[in-house]
Amino acid sequence: MTMPVTARDRAKAERTDAILIAAAELFGARGYSGVSLEDIGAAVGVSGPAVYRHFAGKQALLGALLIAVSEDLVAGGAAVVQRAADDHTRMAMLVDFHVDFALRNSDVIRVQDRDLPHLTADSQADVRRLQRAYIELWIDTLGTILTADREALRLRVQACFGLLNSTPHSTSAALRTRADTARLLAGMAMAALTADG
Repeated sequence: MTMPVTARDRAKAERTDAILIAAAELFGARGYSGVSLEDIGAAVGVSGPAVYRHFAGKQALLGALLIAVSEDLVAGGAAVVQRAADDHTRMAMLVDFHVDFALRNSDVIRVQDRDLPHLTADSQADVRRLQRAYIELWIDTLGTILTADREALRLRVQACFGLLNSTPHSTSAALRTRADTARLLAGMAMAALTADG
């Protein structure tokens, strides 16, 4: 039987989430090496040492951030695949899911691109395992609408991720509304995935 969550437990969980959000923003802006636990604590209104109540240290915090995001991508992608009514819709929904992720999580994408080497070997392995699972989900989905060998499908999927995940590094997204940007990116992604070889 699950015990009800206490107000204290809820407060701790909310503070943990706030720390992760602040860490993503600060790591995204300054890089892992340019941010201290004191900086992160100050961003959420606690002292640097208070962050240790939630994470063993800065490296553990980075690991928790990137592993959680990777888990969310795998779980979210799997949920999208199960909801879709047909193969083409499934692919389009998966693209829309990732476009939304890329537009909402530009800080995390920057952190992933730049700071993955700062993780422990175990955390790196966890992130890589989850990334592979997410990529395989896309490959399986693309394979239902495109006749190609698995390595060709993998190349298309990884190129598509390169397109979508480059969004945080581009200033052009700021020139359009978010909805316009999402539509443009989704159209480009589908075109890239299904282009004649």
